[in-house]
Amino acid sequence: MKPVLVSGIQPTGKLHIGNYLGALKNFVDLQDSGEYRCHFFIADLHSMTEPFDPKDKRLQVLELCADYLAAGLDPAQSVLFVQSEVPAHSEFAWILNTITPVGELQRMTQFKDKSLRQEEHINAGLFTYPVLMAADILLYDARTVPVGDDQLQHLELTRTLVRKFNAKFGNTFVEPKGLLTRTPRVMSLKDPLKKMSKSQPDGCIFLDDEPEAIKAKVSRAVTDSETTIAYDPDRRPGLANLLEIYSALTHLEPKAVAAEFAGESYAELKRALTSLVAEHFAGFRAKKKELLASPDTIAKIFAAGSKTAAATANATMAEIKRKTGLSG
Repeated sequence: MKPVLVSGIQPTGKLHIGNYLGALKNFVDLQDSGEYRCHFFIADLHSMTEPFDPKDKRLQVLELCADYLAAGLDPAQSVLFVQSEVPAHSEFAWILNTITPVGELQRMTQFKDKSLRQEEHINAGLFTYPVLMAADILLYDARTVPVGDDQLQHLELTRTLVRKFNAKFGNTFVEPKGLLTRTPRVMSLKDPLKKMSKSQPDGCIFLDDEPEAIKAKVSRAVTDSETTIAYDPDRRPGLANLLEIYSALTHLEPKAVAAEFAGESYAELKRALTSLVAEHFAGFRAKKKELLASPDTIAKIFAAGSKTAAATANATMAEIKRKTGLSG
């Protein structure tokens, strides 16, 4: 039987091209490889660790569901579900909390980084985030977890918790392995020394940006005062960022892209990149508009996926409760 693969994205606003290249595109590639039984979820419980407006949350979930489908995730091939619609995630996270050493959580670099970014909203959920992530993975007996370098520490905690649970309650889980994914580091068009972020929308290409918006943002993208096109991330980060985006969408190496535009102006490179991005996401934009025009269809797809996910998760929880003495 094919191994189970689990991953999710937080609904915290519109997805940009960095989110697509770093996660969503990879989800579709993994699904289409035919090598895994894929489970992809909307991580709405995780998203509550950051400041949010309750009025916006359901809309953000709906938008991300549409993004999944428009990008090519197929409910006939993958289990697509909303995390909060499977209560076992929260229930198992609490049980795992009781065997998680505080010292392990204090070592998590993402907690330290996020605490600095949101000093007014440092909460216990932010601290125990990796425990919920472990529950997300183990409920489905996932053997494979696609991760970037920044998530390796969290996955190692999951492996630690598997060993602790098995030692305390009997052999139950297998340690999941990380599937390291090449995550292009897409930088802001306005400040190429910072990652692309929705908090700086002018430097951000959103997946559903119309061609005119893409053109305006790319044309104003920061480059440098030189006149030749060459790939030099250290000395010329703005130009390198444009070449890397072009590279990621064409599967050419950045140096090969630079060679292709040798002798051309920055303006020509920007025109070509604008056309490439607009064309690449044309089908996505059309499909997303079609989906959002019928929100009930989206809801039915994810309700069915959540029911399928819950059946698996509940069976796992039944075993967990037997092992931990919470049921007979």
